[in-house]
Amino acid sequence: MVLARKIETRWLQILSHVAALLPLALLAWDYWQGRFIDPVQEITTRTGKTALILLILSLACTPLNIILGFKQVMRVRRALGLYAFMYAGLHFLTFVGLDYGFDFDLLLGQGILDQRYVLVGFAAGLLLLGLAITSTQGWQKRLGKNWKRLHRLVYLAGILAIVHFMWLAKDNREPLRYGAVVALLLIVRIPAIKRALNNARHQFKTRKTIEET
Repeated sequence: MVLARKIETRWLQILSHVAALLPLALLAWDYWQGRFIDPVQEITTRTGKTALILLILSLACTPLNIILGFKQVMRVRRALGLYAFMYAGLHFLTFVGLDYGFDFDLLLGQGILDQRYVLVGFAAGLLLLGLAITSTQGWQKRLGKNWKRLHRLVYLAGILAIVHFMWLAKDNREPLRYGAVVALLLIVRIPAIKRALNNARHQFKTRKTIEET
């Protein structure tokens, strides 16, 4: 049983790395093949959306453990969060570097930093940067109990990222779907609901064991 769980965890980790890097590989391939009408816009959109999806997947790890008792998924939570930060960094660098050529005078001159979607996106990026830096075991030991409190800010980063998407998109239906998923994940984390789900899972597991004997 222990060996089977280790193998399952290992394959889950490999799958998560492959799945997280696949969008970047596809992006590079499509760019190499000249399939982009507007490369900067395409790269900005795809890196931003991938960052949001990976962030939501990292947020889903704990609820999956609560609801299904799938502990192995907790082993990939950190990796998913770091990949989300990587894509968010590429998203930001594409906007500042490829779109504006790192010309900060031009950025300020055109009032880009006064636009709310940029400020909200920048705030989400700063939160992800802080969480990525403090994601190591060393920082976990240094911060102690405060580490969990700090990393709950990942939900705030997710909400800000969705608001950034909503204010940027012409059609809000897609960002609202992402927002609904994040809201559901937050509801699962409410202590009373978390206890109820844990109790329901244990009761189901006990009943299943009795039926099998």
